[in-house]
Amino acid sequence: MFSRLAFLKRIKAPNGGTYNLRKATTTTTTTTTLSAVLPEQPVGFRFFASQIARRTSCFKPWPKGDYVGSFRKMSTTAGIGMAKNEEGLKLVLVNGGSRARKMVGIWLFGSAAWVFSMVLLGGVTRLTRSGLSMTDWKFTGSLPPLSEEEWLREFDKYKQSPEYKRINKGMSIEDFKFIYWMEYAHRMWGRALGVMFALPFSYFLRKGYITLGLGLRLSALFALGAGQGLIGWWMVKSGLEEPASEYAQPRVSPYRLAAHLTSAFAIYCGLFWTALSVVMPEPPAESVAWVRGAAKVKRLALPVGILVAITAVSGAFVAGNDAGHAYNTFPKMGDTWIPEDVLDMKPLIRNFFENTSTVQVLILS
Repeated sequence: MFSRLAFLKRIKAPNGGTYNLRKATTTTTTTTTLSAVLPEQPVGFRFFASQIARRTSCFKPWPKGDYVGSFRKMSTTAGIGMAKNEEGLKLVLVNGGSRARKMVGIWLFGSAAWVFSMVLLGGVTRLTRSGLSMTDWKFTGSLPPLSEEEWLREFDKYKQSPEYKRINKGMSIEDFKFIYWMEYAHRMWGRALGVMFALPFSYFLRKGYITLGLGLRLSALFALGAGQGLIGWWMVKSGLEEPASEYAQPRVSPYRLAAHLTSAFAIYCGLFWTALSVVMPEPPAESVAWVRGAAKVKRLALPVGILVAITAVSGAFVAGNDAGHAYNTFPKMGDTWIPEDVLDMKPLIRNFFENTSTVQVLILS
C-alpha cells in the first residue's frame, strides 16, 4: 500500500512536469484535479491516469502532513512504551501491590537489622573471650545446662580445652557460666534469625507475593545464613586444637575468623540491598537534583565500599592474630613507625595474613 502511495505522490508528465495526486480520494475528484492541472494530454496517458485514480480510490485520505513522519512518531512512541514495560518487569520483585511490597520490605529490613545485631554480639563474644567455652556443636542447638550437675559436666569439658589449660586455669564455675552464656546467646540468636526469616518467607510464598527472581535471591541468602553456623563451628574448632608451640596461646584461625565475618557482612549487605530494591523499585525521577545527587553517590559507592570491606576483613586478621596486643601505641608502633619484621615470613604473602606486625600496619594505615 505504501509503495503505491509513494508512487502516486510523484507522477512525471510527458512534458517534464510533476503532478501530486496525494490528495485525490475519489475517481471524480482525481480526474477533475488532473484536468485542471494537466495540459491536454494524449488519450493513452489520460486513460492510464484515470485507471490509477480508480484503483486507489479505496484508500482513506491521509491526515495533513507527511505520513512518513506520522509512522516514525508512532514507532518511537511504541518503542518507549515497550522499554518502560520491560524496565517495569525487571524492577518488579513483589506481587500484590504497595501493601505487599511494604510488608516484604519491613521483613527484609528487620532481617538485616537482626544480622547486624549478630555481628555486634559476635564482637562482644570475641572481646570477652567466650567463643571457646562451648566445646561441642549441634546444628539444631540444645537446651542450656539447667542443673548444677549439668553445669559441672560442661565445665569439665571446657577444662580439657587448650584455652583453659594455658589461659584460664583455675577459673571458677561462676566465671565459666558467664562466658558460656555469652557463646550460647550468640549461637541461639543466629538460630532464632533463621526461624524468623523462614516463617515469613514461607507465608509470602504461599500468598504469591514473592516473584521468581526475588525467591531465588532470598533462597541463596537463606542458604548462606544456614552455612554461617557451619562456618562458625569450623572456626571454633580450630581454637580447640593444641597450638603448635608450647608458648603460643590457643586461638581460632584468622582465616576462618575472616571467612565467618565476611560471610556475615555479605548476608547483611544482600538483605539490605534487596530490601531497598523492594521498597524503592525505581528512583523518584521527578526531581532532577535528586537524580544528580544519586549519580554522584553512585560514583563514590563502589570505591568506598571496597575500602570498608578491606578494613573489615583486615580487622578480622588483626583479631585472629591478637595483633593488637603486640603494638598498643599510636601513631608509632613501639619506637618505630614501621617494625622491621613486617616482611619476615616466607612466602611473602603470609605476612599480610599471619604476621602480627604487618596486619597491624595495614589496619592502622
